[in-house]
Amino acid sequence: MSSFEMSLGRVGDATTAILVGEIDSGSAHQLFAVLVPGGQMLIDLSSVSYVSSSGLRALLLLHRQAREQDTRMAITGVADEVRFVMAATGFLDFFEIAEGVHR
Repeated sequence: MSSFEMSLGRVGDATTAILVGEIDSGSAHQLFAVLVPGGQMLIDLSSVSYVSSSGLRALLLLHRQAREQDTRMAITGVADEVRFVMAATGFLDFFEIAEGVHR
């Protein structure tokens, strides 16, 4: 069984979601709890060790929902393994990549 944790916070005008663990079919649905309509959203993936196809799909749906709700969404801290999967599948092209969470 995979483990997944998510904590929400604020940095300036942006809502931040720090994700920890694996984003797979068991945890992907939790991502939709992070989206705040309007404003800015920063998703920190620096502690995500694995993203399954279900996780990729959830991230893509979250991206689409953010666009529909006029929320600017960016990801940060993409580990090499996760970056490789996202780049190989073309998913990395959908996301704005931010430098990091500045607290």
